[in-house]
Amino acid sequence: MKTILITGGAGFIGSNFVRYLYHKYPYRLLVLDLLTYAGSLENIPEEIKGSPRFEFWYGNVNNAGLVESLVSRSDAVVHFAAESHVARSIFDDRIFFETDVLGTQTVAAAVLEHSRVERFIHISTSEVYGTALRFPMDEDHPLNPMTPYASAKAGADRLVYSYWATYDIPAVILRPFNQYGPYQHLEKVVPRFITAALQNEPLTVHGDGQSRRDWSFVEDTCEAIDAVLHADLSLVKGEVFNVGTGFDLDVLSLAEKVLELLDKPKTLIRFIGERPGQVQHHLATYEKLHKRLGWRPKTSFEKGLEKTIDWYASNVDWWKKLQWMRHVPIKKRDGTVEYY
Repeated sequence: MKTILITGGAGFIGSNFVRYLYHKYPYRLLVLDLLTYAGSLENIPEEIKGSPRFEFWYGNVNNAGLVESLVSRSDAVVHFAAESHVARSIFDDRIFFETDVLGTQTVAAAVLEHSRVERFIHISTSEVYGTALRFPMDEDHPLNPMTPYASAKAGADRLVYSYWATYDIPAVILRPFNQYGPYQHLEKVVPRFITAALQNEPLTVHGDGQSRRDWSFVEDTCEAIDAVLHADLSLVKGEVFNVGTGFDLDVLSLAEKVLELLDKPKTLIRFIGERPGQVQHHLATYEKLHKRLGWRPKTSFEKGLEKTIDWYASNVDWWKKLQWMRHVPIKKRDGTVEYY
């Protein structure tokens, strides 16, 4: 029985991937998570938590001894663990570099020490690209991170690449574009809009709402990670792959679509100040991943959004306890406070 270590496996994409792997393969799953605000054991069903094929380890990816002990037991490592709140990174950035860069180095160093590990999949982000300089954005697009979060992820991304280039570890880097789906923390725009609309509260839109994103349903992303995990190593080792859809939509239109699907008035939309470091446009090409492994997204944006709305409407108890964190109060240098 293969053993897969999933760091950050109690977070949004990580917990979705845990459920995906558990139901598809007879693997032993080791989950390492510090359970910060975005990670919760409630994201993992009791059926899985009670299984002899599942182990949860509470801990920090900077704990070298713990990471090394878990990696030593693993046939593959999927590294999600990261601080990921963009607005928080703008005003409190140190923890992002400690977790995202140094934590990634801790995991990569452990992989280097254990030849048993057949694959090390690092989950990066499209945020490393910054605002698109050309369309669509391929894996050779320049890296121009625009926030401390994005720059920390860019550092981790290139660090993993350097471990492959220097030490020949079996590393693969994935750059998912904007994700949405069940179990996503309310700090992110899709669940923030959905839960606000369900409660007839304002949907706050930064600036004029014209910043555009490539939206990817999390189940499709899990399938992309699966494809990389099980591909012939020669096809993926040392490579970077975008995980996106080639479909983009501006944030204002997203808010309007959520309101339309929930039969709510557009008067619920409220415009607030622009967020610092805002990326204006992302549009992916997933051609490389499709040509190499045959992967393509299966879920249309309309269908994915409907499924996501249905999940939040059916799981009010899950998100009610988080709603106080939908907006982050940030004290700016001039002494004023804004909510992001």
